[in-house]
Amino acid sequence: MSDVNEMLERFRRGPELLAVATTGAAGLELDFVPGPEKWSVRQIVCHLADAELEGAVRFRRVIAEENPALIAYDQEAWARHLGYSRRKLSQALESFRRIRSENHELLKELPEEAFSRTGTHNQRGVLSLFDLLTIYTEHAEQHARQIREVRDAYKTHRTSTG
Repeated sequence: MSDVNEMLERFRRGPELLAVATTGAAGLELDFVPGPEKWSVRQIVCHLADAELEGAVRFRRVIAEENPALIAYDQEAWARHLGYSRRKLSQALESFRRIRSENHELLKELPEEAFSRTGTHNQRGVLSLFDLLTIYTEHAEQHARQIREVRDAYKTHRTSTG
């Protein structure tokens, strides 16, 4: 199996990882923030859904355009102004699942050489389509781990406070 195919398979599994990480999360646990500069489970899932939407645009631009400019976004501003702390977890999970599925369907049909196409990110520099695939794959994996850590911190907090 090629590196591209292996990464596409990991990419495809992102929603499953997120579903497992959030199974049973409810009530106060969803909004528990484990410390300063940290996010709750709900905020992390909303961030992933919006990041995947941004990824959809980046993938398409790199596929269709010659060396497009890829612009960073302020994830903290998105969290504040897009109401991450008020959004429904189920809707954010479904949004992530649906967009990831659409992205996967698009990417898996491309010839392997398409993954060498590039765009230029204003902070990261030149990124190939394979680089973007890797970034978004690892993004979901890292945040699934983060969700488990937040949930563990909540359990510890709950037992220590009574």
